[in-house]
Amino acid sequence: MTLLLKQLFGLIKLLNSDKGTNQIATGVVAGMILGFSPVLSLQSVLVFVCLFFFRIQIGAAFTTAFFFAIPAFLLDPVFHLIGSAILEMEALKPTFTTLYNMPIVPLTRFNNSVVMGAGVLAIVLAPVTYYVAKLLIISYRDKVVARFEKTKFWKAVKATSFYQWYVKYEEYSGE
Repeated sequence: MTLLLKQLFGLIKLLNSDKGTNQIATGVVAGMILGFSPVLSLQSVLVFVCLFFFRIQIGAAFTTAFFFAIPAFLLDPVFHLIGSAILEMEALKPTFTTLYNMPIVPLTRFNNSVVMGAGVLAIVLAPVTYYVAKLLIISYRDKVVARFEKTKFWKAVKATSFYQWYVKYEEYSGE
């Protein structure tokens, strides 16, 4: 339970930060791909490489991976149906045979119907997830944060010396 709360508080802190919406939305998409793919697979390694080489918010990726893993488990029958339909296509069988005989490609476990279905669905949902996440982040920042900053409670918190110290600390620490 504490891990779930820690992830949730980290996401809220990230949403309230000055990080760009594109980086956070891309992190959400990376988290969706991580949540849908098997833990120890080539897909996960590829997403990790992308996280470290591109401007993708790592915190958003790990937090949303945690939250996408639960529906992914429940969607396994759907993944199986999609993956089976793709793997059983006669036109693609020579391609799959060639891919399976390559040195590294079998590490993706693409011949598993659940993995194939999850990968295809993640690729199809990636653009939709990106734009929905970006829209939700912008909406959250415009409506919720702006309204919260106008409350008397927040004005009282900002007036405390502890808050002033915290702002200076954040300024000097560079976080």
